Amino acid sequence: MMTWFYLIASVGVLISMALMLSRLIAGPTLYDRTLAVNSFGTKTVLFLTMFCFVIDRPDGVDIALLYALINFIATIAILKFFRYRSLEIALAQMALRKAVGDDQ
Repeated sequence: MMTWFYLIASVGVLISMALMLSRLIAGPTLYDRTLAVNSFGTKTVLFLTMFCFVIDRPDGVDIALLYALINFIATIAILKFFRYRSLEIALAQMALRKAVGDDQ
């Protein structure tokens, strides 16, 4: 009974992943596309977790959690890159900019 539930829920998640891909392609701004990629990654973690339970291998949840951490770090890196146009800006420089009031 639970296997059918996970299978139907997995199909629903796959449909929502397809909708996120369409948002990624049609997104009018960069932030909409970044949000679509982040949502796609979150739905991928959910799909991997449900799929592991469908095939009766719950040890694959560890892989899904690892993917969630990578997704989070990648989203932060992408947003930092588009904010500062570099990934190498130091924390001291950010604090100095805030103290001076230079918000570009």
